[in-house]
Amino acid sequence: MAKKRSLYICSNCGKRSPGYFGRCPKCGQFDTMEEHVEEKKAPAKQNRQPVGTSRAKPQRLGDISKTEETRMPVPIEEFSRVLGGGLVPGSIVLLGGEPGVGKSTLVIELSALLANTIGPVLYVSGEESARQIKMRADRLGLNAPDLYLLTETNLTNIFDQIYEVDPAMVVIDSIQTTYAEELNSSPGLVSQVRECATRLQTLAKSTGRSVMMIGHVTKDGSIAGPRVLEHIVDTVLYLEGDPFQQYRLLRSVKNRFGATSEVGVFEMRGQGMVEVPNPSEAFLEERVINSSGSAIAITMEGTRPLLVELQALTSPTAFGNARRTPNGVDMNRLLLISAVLTKRMGLKLWEHDIFVNVIGGMKINEPASDLAMAVAIASSYYDRPVPADLAIVGEVGLSGEVRRVGQLGARLNEAQKIGFKRALIPKIRKGTEDIPSGIELIQVRNVADGLRQILPSE
Repeated sequence: MAKKRSLYICSNCGKRSPGYFGRCPKCGQFDTMEEHVEEKKAPAKQNRQPVGTSRAKPQRLGDISKTEETRMPVPIEEFSRVLGGGLVPGSIVLLGGEPGVGKSTLVIELSALLANTIGPVLYVSGEESARQIKMRADRLGLNAPDLYLLTETNLTNIFDQIYEVDPAMVVIDSIQTTYAEELNSSPGLVSQVRECATRLQTLAKSTGRSVMMIGHVTKDGSIAGPRVLEHIVDTVLYLEGDPFQQYRLLRSVKNRFGATSEVGVFEMRGQGMVEVPNPSEAFLEERVINSSGSAIAITMEGTRPLLVELQALTSPTAFGNARRTPNGVDMNRLLLISAVLTKRMGLKLWEHDIFVNVIGGMKINEPASDLAMAVAIASSYYDRPVPADLAIVGEVGLSGEVRRVGQLGARLNEAQKIGFKRALIPKIRKGTEDIPSGIELIQVRNVADGLRQILPSE
């Protein structure tokens, strides 16, 4: 017999509740709790089961073989880096991102390349017709005879075609448009998304087929569900970038088969998403030399060091309260650095508007860029340029001290490879870091000492 139950689901954040609330207890929005009647029918009998029926048995830890997972090579090197070295058979990958950032473009390129190397790939679209996908493939110059396109949202029909085509990888674009007919609820609701993702996960684990799902994001930038999909899948990737900028960052936030926080860099061009093998040079190619308010920060994205340009502009405010406008850096870090420069250095920043921008659409979250931000703000305030051959790294404390950062040797090696001759770094102990010998080190203990050495008064 079919079972019915009434649930109230927030249309903003997806919070589920058995009772009605005028205000969502999770996101705090009013009048967003909508009633949904779910009817779960008995599953229909099928000739072919998507999962194995054999029961798993416990094994001793010492009896389990140590063989590593065999990975399928991914022709896109930046994508392979983020995955941890390739695509693991039987894994399920979730790719999220803002609308228009290039998720479908990147995945159709990957699907075509994999179809030419590992075997048939089934691309299931619930948002575009096969003709639209064909037009995009022609524009990107893709030619893949073993790439199969399917326009379908019914999960049962999708499973039938999977067994018919027998692909090595299945792409679902997107998981929010797919629905299981056994549930009497609309596609995109939490119950449908969880059910469809769970069945696809079981398919991947039982048959060894890799599954890649594209997911929508909510207003706050997280994958819609909410968080349900991230617990089910093996790997969660985010494609970040401003639609008006040319660079896109593919970031790994969860990976059961590799390191997290890895980043791949792509450039959006007319022929599609083109990987950027040396992102530091790309971010610095339009840099203006000897311009005040510009500093080069050495950041770490996963295991990859990146050099990015931080620009700052200080301007006398025309209002009572000075403005602080960050773009690509955390607002709280900007307020902290501004307070340190005001208290410890005597800069009258309370009467200046401060604008900080990271060139190339990058977003920097690690504290190792604090010193570069402080130098850029002071450079704009004094209107004196930072030396063009100087790279900066260091965390700033509330007392104005400059603290050590991790992986300093890898950061300096990247700066030396790009062509920088000097580096402003925290004071280090001898023999504690693998420091390259071809770069001059300016070691400082506090921000004041660093500004005196690189921005001397006239």
